[in-house]
Amino acid sequence: MKSRAIHSVYRTHSCAELRLGEVGAEVTLSGWIMRKRDHGGVLFVDLRDHYGVTQVVFHDTFLEVLQEVRVESVITITGVVRAREDGLRNEKLETGEIEVHCEGSESRHSLTVQSPAEVLPFQVAEDDNAPESIRLQQRFLELRREKLHANMIRRSEITNSVREILQELGFREYQTPILTSSSPEGARDYIVPSRRHPGKFYALPQAPQQFKQLLMVSGFDRYFQIAPCFRDEDARADRSPGEFYQIDMELSFVEQDDVLGVNEALMSRLFKRHKGEHEEVTETPFPRIPYDECLSMYGSDKPDLRNPLKIRELSAIFENTNFKVFRSALDANGAVCAIPVPVGKIPPRKYFDDTVSFFQKMTGQGLAYLSFEYGEEGAGEIKGSVRKFFSDEELEALRSELAITETTSIFFAAGGRQHILPWLGKLRDKLGKDFSLLEENAYRFCWVTDYPMYELDETTGKIDFGHNPFSMPQGGEEALASQHPLEIKAHQYDLVCNGYELGSGAIRNHQPETMYQAFEKVGYSRDDVEKGFGGMLRAFRFGAPPHGGIAHGLERIIMLLCGEETIRDVILFPLAQTGEDLLMGAPSEVRDQQLQDVHIQLAPSAQEDLKADEK
Repeated sequence: MKSRAIHSVYRTHSCAELRLGEVGAEVTLSGWIMRKRDHGGVLFVDLRDHYGVTQVVFHDTFLEVLQEVRVESVITITGVVRAREDGLRNEKLETGEIEVHCEGSESRHSLTVQSPAEVLPFQVAEDDNAPESIRLQQRFLELRREKLHANMIRRSEITNSVREILQELGFREYQTPILTSSSPEGARDYIVPSRRHPGKFYALPQAPQQFKQLLMVSGFDRYFQIAPCFRDEDARADRSPGEFYQIDMELSFVEQDDVLGVNEALMSRLFKRHKGEHEEVTETPFPRIPYDECLSMYGSDKPDLRNPLKIRELSAIFENTNFKVFRSALDANGAVCAIPVPVGKIPPRKYFDDTVSFFQKMTGQGLAYLSFEYGEEGAGEIKGSVRKFFSDEELEALRSELAITETTSIFFAAGGRQHILPWLGKLRDKLGKDFSLLEENAYRFCWVTDYPMYELDETTGKIDFGHNPFSMPQGGEEALASQHPLEIKAHQYDLVCNGYELGSGAIRNHQPETMYQAFEKVGYSRDDVEKGFGGMLRAFRFGAPPHGGIAHGLERIIMLLCGEETIRDVILFPLAQTGEDLLMGAPSEVRDQQLQDVHIQLAPSAQEDLKADEK
């Protein structure tokens, strides 16, 4: 890490700066005691600051003081730089060729304890597997750990690169309001009561959606913002509860290809700038996969293209099958789908049993398998749980359709496509990892396009928006008037990398009449639309350019570039899985007067819960 420390009375150098060129110089360093090692009459300290680590060697009168000072205490030392002896140099440290000696009271060397540390709740220098709740409660300590500390620095560098690249691409950064009105973005709002308007509430923005569209109407051609967003939803590995940041952007006078192209430029340059030395990034243009095709091939709209496996529909091969499981699925207008896997050598029976059990636990239905064996002399035996149910013609049709020329195991599932494809997608992920098929050291991007404008809510039986309610339907008003809602596609697109959705966007519906009709399909009257989106509709009546945009999850991008698997490892002060801030104690109670100021009285059940917590 390059040192940019400000030199002061506390330090002439940072703990990453000193090299052999400074040997013999008297220096002052400040930092945290990372480790102590007592070698009898000489004590070694690894002194750490924001920039790095320097080994300091203490002699004589300093030993007694240091023996009483705990690790993670802050000290300032003055000493002389000396070269380490041959064989004692530490190649893992940038400063590993030197050490600083504090040689006692007879010299001008000094030791000052700036801030002693209490007994640590967990180790900082090493990961001691302390419970997450304790680490989050003392997050300031965990952030001192080298890997986590480096992640936060990389976050700053990546965010700065985003700004630089977008500005070079003609974008300008503008800030949109935090206190706004509630909007149907797909998650629960965080609401803020108004003191001056009793019974009314602001909402924290789930996204700056309406405001960025209003900026286009206002004549700002290319907008972006590193935008804070707030959604009251549960946590998961790739999603932080409560709040997150997104790279939000909008462009005027564009079609879908224009938006995709500028974002390919952003992501290509960003990932190539911050990737590892041996990592590869998909070249532009990124592959574009229609939503329906994506589900059919990968069982997901977030495909990991490092995995070469694809789902294949094989219904035509089994149209005359006598295998009852497949027959009943096909008679019910379902499908027979499979994942062929080149395995090199047929796995043992236990692997198949475990995989069938994995699938059954997910889905409640069975999984069949079949293996085509190949040896030096060519095609060999065909083995598997359903071998006896397949005719020779069906087996040869499988070999031909799947172009099997090496030892291959095939996993079959049958049923309704909407039911089995997502589960086969999860099985595809497992098989790719089990057989080490994932491409290493690569970021593989793709666009998923042509999303359904509407979807059927299986619980209520009602039609709802499938993705973004502000999207322009493909075909515009004519499509809304002439097509069944579930057949209409939208100008919507997602950017996916290594199985993660990084961004989601659309060409916007900028025509009031088209918007009325689009919302009418899901049960909104004109009055409802006016009430919910009156400001935006009013703007559209005064000349709105065709426009579109996208928003990328900043933390997900940083998580990928840092090689982390959980998003909390790239957030300075994340909430716990419960949505609580264990460090600051939020959410917390407020005084009765504060509630009265905003005209709120707690429900009896909430009052009882508070009393129970106090006990």
